[in-house]
Amino acid sequence: MRAERIATCPAGTTPPNPLLDTWAAPFGLPPFDRITPDHFRPAFKQALAEHRAEIAAIADTSAVPTFANTVDALERAGRSLTRVSAVFFGLAGAHTSDALQAIEREVAPVLARHRSAILLDTVLFGRIDDLFARRASLDLTPEQARVLERLRTTFVRAGARLDPAARERLAAIAERLAALGTRFGQNMLADERNHTLVLETEPDLAGLPAFVRAAAARAAAERGLPEGRHAITLARSSIVPFLQFSARRDLRERAFAAWISRGDNGGDTDNNAITAEVIALRAERARLLGYPTFAHFRLDDTMAKTPEAVRDLLDRVWAPARARAMRECHDLQAVAAEGGNFAIPPWDWRHYAEKVRRARHDLDEAEIKPYLQLDNMIAAAFDTAHRLFGIAFTELRGLPVYHPDVRVWEACDVGGCHLGLFLGDYFARPTKRSGAWMDAFRGQERLSGDVRPIVLNVMNFAKGGEGEAALLSFDDAHTLFHEFGHALHGLLSDVTYPLLAGTRVARDFVEFPPQLYEHWLERPEVLGRHAIHHETGEAMLPALLERLLAARTFGQGFATVEYAAAAIVDLELHLLERPDDLDVTAFEQATLDRIGMPAEIVARHRTPHFAHIFSGDGYAAGYYSYLWSEMLDADGFAAFRVISNKGTKRDTDGQLVRSFRPGSLSDPSACR
Repeated sequence: MRAERIATCPAGTTPPNPLLDTWAAPFGLPPFDRITPDHFRPAFKQALAEHRAEIAAIADTSAVPTFANTVDALERAGRSLTRVSAVFFGLAGAHTSDALQAIEREVAPVLARHRSAILLDTVLFGRIDDLFARRASLDLTPEQARVLERLRTTFVRAGARLDPAARERLAAIAERLAALGTRFGQNMLADERNHTLVLETEPDLAGLPAFVRAAAARAAAERGLPEGRHAITLARSSIVPFLQFSARRDLRERAFAAWISRGDNGGDTDNNAITAEVIALRAERARLLGYPTFAHFRLDDTMAKTPEAVRDLLDRVWAPARARAMRECHDLQAVAAEGGNFAIPPWDWRHYAEKVRRARHDLDEAEIKPYLQLDNMIAAAFDTAHRLFGIAFTELRGLPVYHPDVRVWEACDVGGCHLGLFLGDYFARPTKRSGAWMDAFRGQERLSGDVRPIVLNVMNFAKGGEGEAALLSFDDAHTLFHEFGHALHGLLSDVTYPLLAGTRVARDFVEFPPQLYEHWLERPEVLGRHAIHHETGEAMLPALLERLLAARTFGQGFATVEYAAAAIVDLELHLLERPDDLDVTAFEQATLDRIGMPAEIVARHRTPHFAHIFSGDGYAAGYYSYLWSEMLDADGFAAFRVISNKGTKRDTDGQLVRSFRPGSLSDPSACR
């Protein structure tokens, strides 16, 4: 399928804004080839005006509130704004620029103010509240009842029932928090982009295997460094292998210091004052809404419900995790003692852990990584989805994308029905924020026709050398499967109302599908088929596969401690009732001292670069949710295996094949 040709404009006329014009690319893909930063300001202006008019028409009508003229109308309103925002913030995270960042700083508080005006509109809330009071008599479907409940909850939690002064203050807080979150994220990106450890001589490369050297050479070339130079960036896929393999303790220390000090370097990009103000504003917001702390406010609308439940979970995990990490430290210290009499600092942990893993499991990551080609791991994720859910992915070429690295696939069910588009953006670059995430340029719904999703996975893997395959660590492969689990959550969405679509679920449930999906990477059926050596083309030998799977829990104490420490700091910051004049760094250190944080380990996210909770508030007081979902996914995977064993057959390769598929995936005639 090819995009329709856009008619040229007569001389002297202004071309239509592609963000607001009809998107003629196949499947309604955004026209990235025609969008420039200059299009966003006028697009936002027009889309906001349209949405304000739509909201006013709903609120001001004299008609008795009905589900159709209130809830349906609200769900249909703002389509242009949703579309423009999805494209803009997708680009702001994955491929930003100075121009886009300037617009982001302008538009974030404007959008927050616009959202507050809607959610604090007492007339509009009155219509919703009236429907909620009469809900038993409205003959609603279960989905409609859920939409009404969630909509009313959203208004209440925004402050719609409060007095005018409180509502005005809440609107100001939301606007300020949006500006601070934007600045926090941009500061982080600036620190990451502005620091590169340049390796200039052969001694600087000591200990680095070929795949690390190749990726570092590619990073240096992308940054315009002279030929022969190598660059270690602050992307996790670059710095972690360097910390594992580099034989230069001095360079490991320099790299690690830069990594953990993102957002904590003073000057224009320092995030300490921002984090303190954010914590104070969130606490004030919670008090206005009748909660003792922000943690109480946030958790009231989650599965966990209370800070006490979260603290109990974290406390139960912390003690055994710390004990295990200390045993691991003892083993590392024994190896380090062979090279000198020193206590292991944080920048040496990964280096000596790699040595211990190699000795204990006869396993070297340099031996494993050649089998984990990016393309093959993508294929493994797709193959698993096909075997579990009957989904097929077909790569589409020649479509408009926002960067040459972005790839596009069509997802179809067993009957060939279109489910949605999946975009993959896998490589690190200076214009992309760190980490890995799932996003959507369009969500699924049926309120306005059969709208299929356009889902995006963004990662920060290191590119291979020129003409060489990109190779992943086992952790990278887990990340790929994890984010693809989020993508499947979006692609398999099957609801009428946008409010319930895709990943719009409780925060401590949203990590369940991707963490469940990660289990399949470790199945021998998956690795045995897709772990292929990038040079020899040979499959991973069963003995090597067994060693890899046997070692998958190695270092679990370290990993749990660095994660749980960050989750505990997050919770404790948001349990502060009146965090006035807060010294965030001192509070963070005091919290870690109280729980006995090992000196050899640094929290996975230090507060000045804890984007999960400060670049927006999606995970604020909620970073525990990965651990909460881990309990769910362990039970879920066990149950899935029981069901599969009852309803599966073996194919000729001994692979597990589902013999049933629930719902519309089993019916080729189910295309809408």
